[in-house]
Amino acid sequence: MGNPASGDRVRLTASTPEGAVTHEGILLSPAASGHITVKLDNGYNVTFAESEVSEISLLSQAVVVEENLDSGIDEDSELPEIWILHTGGTIASKVDYVTGAVAARFEPEELLDAVPELAAHARIRTKKLGNMWSDDIRARHWKAMMSEAKEAFDSGAVGVVITHGTDTMHYSAAAAAFAWAGDGKRPPGRIVFTGSQRSSDRGSTDGTENLIAAVHWAAHGPAPTGENGDASVIIMHAGNDDGVCAVMPGCSTRKFHSSKRDAFQGINTQPLGTIAVNRGGECVIDVEAEVPTRPEASEPIAFDENTRILQLVAGAHMYADQVELAANYDAILFHGTGLGHLPIEDPKGDSPENLAMRKAVTDYCANGGVAVMVTQCIHGPIHMDVYSKGREQQELGVIGNHATTGPDAALVKLHFLLSTGQDVQTGWNANLCGENTSSIFN
Repeated sequence: MGNPASGDRVRLTASTPEGAVTHEGILLSPAASGHITVKLDNGYNVTFAESEVSEISLLSQAVVVEENLDSGIDEDSELPEIWILHTGGTIASKVDYVTGAVAARFEPEELLDAVPELAAHARIRTKKLGNMWSDDIRARHWKAMMSEAKEAFDSGAVGVVITHGTDTMHYSAAAAAFAWAGDGKRPPGRIVFTGSQRSSDRGSTDGTENLIAAVHWAAHGPAPTGENGDASVIIMHAGNDDGVCAVMPGCSTRKFHSSKRDAFQGINTQPLGTIAVNRGGECVIDVEAEVPTRPEASEPIAFDENTRILQLVAGAHMYADQVELAANYDAILFHGTGLGHLPIEDPKGDSPENLAMRKAVTDYCANGGVAVMVTQCIHGPIHMDVYSKGREQQELGVIGNHATTGPDAALVKLHFLLSTGQDVQTGWNANLCGENTSSIFN
């Protein structure tokens, strides 16, 4: 098929059911044996079987570019200092034109090279905590993030931006909120989580605007109160178009879409504010700031890395032996149906599995097990008073009634309560940092 090698720019003509097509782009390692893969200028890949390709020609050879990690950006000494803590994810990814993979391997300094507009908002310090895909993050990494945040605040930073893969960013943001404000205090500065739904090699990337908005909030946003969901915030696109980013409470936000730029939405709450970002990188914050009344925390509360929580989803495939696994865990978080229900009744006498479930839950709670209910519906409260089944579950020992905490923050809150040795029932009824509000907006 010619001499082009991976990384070269090529023109390719191939046959399709709709006729011949021609594409230009970077030749990648093939997606499968006997195929040819090209990365187009819009960031997407196309793959054809070799038998479908009638012509492929070399346009230019791959150029090896020396990477310069020295941003060379002049600092404005009058601007506040913020730290960017890099954990990985798509916001800091770039394509490997040999393998075709999008790899999380940006060095933190490259963020400054890639987004020089950041220098107009703050004096930037960067620290690399890792290049992790967010699904690999655990409680020990939450602790590392908060330890570095403390170092930043102790060094005089007014805010911290944590660049994070989006798939579990809301868990880490909730952990930060409870770590700094779960005991009735507030963080000494602003903590912002941000990421990107589209990698930096794509024309539709949202990472640049998200990062500019996050840095601006970290440097110039209102002081966190610690009680209205602002102990940590998530800043991402407010819509599918550019120009406006939403500031969302870290303890009550979830990723609702796998690929849209406005994937993150609040649960039972509204955004704290918005940040308009123009093409030159200037930002305007729109938020109703509150005066903090809580005392300032000097350090975050650490999560116990050894805490284990079993999550079980109610439905046709829930069985008693799943509950019995809880003997190896510290608590169960039930993702119940509707207002918070489990399959524990057998009205037709044809489903003994349900009665076995009832007995397993009864035995677990009677032996001191901690069982908490959240709803699969995402929005709305747990209300186990409405139907008889819910009232029976409460009698069995299942807690969580009337809570408005979303299922993701609920997992983190339960971990926090167990880590700190608090009574889970009492802590669950409380609104520690804005996660369990009495007002529902969705």
